[in-house]
Amino acid sequence: MGPDQKQTTISSTNITLETMEATDPWLLFLYALKAPATKDKYTQRLTKFLDFLGYKGTKEEKARAFAAQARADPNYAFNSILKFFQSKREQIDRKDMAIGTVRNYVKSIKLFCVMADLPIAWAKIARGLPRAKRFADDRAPTLHEIRKIVEYPDGRIKQVVYTMVSTGILFKR
Repeated sequence: MGPDQKQTTISSTNITLETMEATDPWLLFLYALKAPATKDKYTQRLTKFLDFLGYKGTKEEKARAFAAQARADPNYAFNSILKFFQSKREQIDRKDMAIGTVRNYVKSIKLFCVMADLPIAWAKIARGLPRAKRFADDRAPTLHEIRKIVEYPDGRIKQVVYTMVSTGILFKR
């Protein structure tokens, strides 16, 4: 490589800026991911989406093929994503998958589509997905519950319970 050429390393592959296609959706997707753990999970979820659609080859080839087909037919991309999330909704209904997991798939696929400049109506897709509960599955004990626990003959329990109740520490039975 000459002194006037720049070299970029993306995911342990050497790519010169002169040979890299400026709008390669896979490389732009990887470029947007900073943390290695995030990169692994996002690529894993995107690959599952592309496998669902029936693409063959490496994950890079699958991603490029989907982007090319989606650019040619934006309705294909929207319908494919909708079909994928409909299958995920069915998994949620069967209790095979948590709602929060589906949101992680949305993040991965949306990032790829944004980086590939694919026009997708994300508001329509997100509207059909169930919302994750954002509250804890605990509560403050009732006065009756506190009295019942404090009745236990061991004096240490009384001290622990009063400390927990006065400081706001919650406990489950």
